[in-house]
Amino acid sequence: MRDISVTLDDLRASRNAVITRAEAAAALGVDPRTITASIENGSIPSVKLGRRVVIPREKFLRIFDGDDAHSTVPGTPAR
Repeated sequence: MRDISVTLDDLRASRNAVITRAEAAAALGVDPRTITASIENGSIPSVKLGRRVVIPREKFLRIFDGDDAHSTVPGTPAR
């Protein structure tokens, strides 16, 4: 797997409708397995497209905007 360098600002600037688990992990600075676990427990929204699981970009970003900015995704350090 290649290293992906993505920030939350990159995701905000993107026009893509969805992001991958690897992109989400890179933006948060966590292991992709943390993203998978967070998808499985419902902390991060996802959509299954065939055999792929992708994350709706806008819903993912909303987790870190506004009043939700102080909540944490499991496995990430609190601010």
